[in-house]
Amino acid sequence: MSQDDVILRAENITKSFPGVIAVNDVSISIEKGIVTAIVGENGAGKSTLMKIFAGVYSDYSGKILLDGKEAHFRNPRAAIDSGIFLIPQELDLVPNLTVAENMWLGREPLNIWGFMDFKYLFSEAREILKKVRLNIDPRKKVEELSTGQQQLVAIAKSLVSKARIIIMDEPTSAISQKEIENLFEIINGLKNQGASIIYISHKLDEVFSIAQRIAVMRDGKLVADGQTGQFTYDDVVRLMVGRSIDKFYIRQKSEITDEVFRVENLSIVGQTSSRKIVDDVSFHVRKGEIVGIYGLIGAGRTETMEAVFGFYHPSRVKGKIYVNGKPVEIKRTIDAIRAGIGYVPEDRKLSGLILQMSVLHNISLPGLKYVSKLGFVNRNKEKSTAHEYVKKLNIKTPSVNQIVENLSGGNQQKVVLAKWLSLKPKVILLDEPTRGIDVNAKVEIYSLISDLARAGVGVVLVSSELPEVLAMSDRIIVMSEGKKTAEFSREEATEEKLLKAAIPKSFRTAKV
Repeated sequence: MSQDDVILRAENITKSFPGVIAVNDVSISIEKGIVTAIVGENGAGKSTLMKIFAGVYSDYSGKILLDGKEAHFRNPRAAIDSGIFLIPQELDLVPNLTVAENMWLGREPLNIWGFMDFKYLFSEAREILKKVRLNIDPRKKVEELSTGQQQLVAIAKSLVSKARIIIMDEPTSAISQKEIENLFEIINGLKNQGASIIYISHKLDEVFSIAQRIAVMRDGKLVADGQTGQFTYDDVVRLMVGRSIDKFYIRQKSEITDEVFRVENLSIVGQTSSRKIVDDVSFHVRKGEIVGIYGLIGAGRTETMEAVFGFYHPSRVKGKIYVNGKPVEIKRTIDAIRAGIGYVPEDRKLSGLILQMSVLHNISLPGLKYVSKLGFVNRNKEKSTAHEYVKKLNIKTPSVNQIVENLSGGNQQKVVLAKWLSLKPKVILLDEPTRGIDVNAKVEIYSLISDLARAGVGVVLVSSELPEVLAMSDRIIVMSEGKKTAEFSREEATEEKLLKAAIPKSFRTAKV
């Protein structure tokens, strides 16, 4: 690597937090006009290092060189002004502002009288949104968008900055295959214009597809750095976790027996219009069976799961739900829980956990009645249940009293699973259960899903990752534009068939 090719150089960077060294003596170079992937398990130090580059953390030891000159960014604005833009894993959008206002936040265009130039703002926003193929009104408030749409807005926001170094921390964690392809086109375009991309992802297939260099971090240290062609998939996994993983998708055979769960003619109307966001969807699940649900963003997968679990007002939902062959009326989430349904939501931090509460209280919360008597919680029983599932799920936490927010993403997801497993559900709905977690944690989650099926639980697995849904499912249902468009057995399903059924009619062509 020639020094003339290097735009950013970190030398001996070390950053500590109370009780832990997050980044330990890391030296790395970022070249001009290429994509450098930074990979590693949760807690490896990737995001901390990126936040140092982006001026979020200014108290570190070591040096940063930008264009060969030492630079020290005291805040994110200083880094942006120097050409470094961070798209964080946890989106930093302002919910009650419009899409366009979020895109230009901090650099608002003004007219000759010093007021916001809204005509320019919305006009330019539309053009940039086209580049990420997000067909929405830029006047729409961010809080009205889905998680996937918000992720695309964050990506569009980075294009406004015209940064020379763009750091993307898990940019595809909430978007589907179609949007990933769009993003890769954007990245290649930026790269061809001379921008340097630092790409952080747990999805190694993406890393090998888009990156020219790969740097691997483990336990705060840089353990490997080189051209992508120097590594194999297995090499990267071994370097990340410190050992080989023989199996990735763990799916043991389970005995599939009687039907345990059925949804008939489910429809959901919008909150402000009569348009159906889910239209006449039916499916069933048998004991010991994993039914995958695949679709692109806006297909209605999450809305279907939310409706089944009682998220919506009954006036908006039509259809019938059966558990063990008996009809159940679900008007609230408590009705779903009583019927034996568990739900792991797409966004664990927003809907799955109370981040400021302990592991203990998060696990016991939905089943308090089972550890209570006469309105009083049996603390010993509560602790015993929490300890049981911390051990069963191998949740890495100093104690059950640890605040959930302080755990890694993979361990947070295990806490979400633990609280439902403690209730011994008949059917469990898993919406993107491996989103934003590292390779090792994914393997453990797949093993847990397999164990659930073997124990006779009916499993619904919603996933936007084709390899995941193909490897883990006994049957696969495809949704598009709120409708069920196809159903395949494990043997029939292929990536081509699933994609063809998932693409909205308005975008379909003869070939997928």
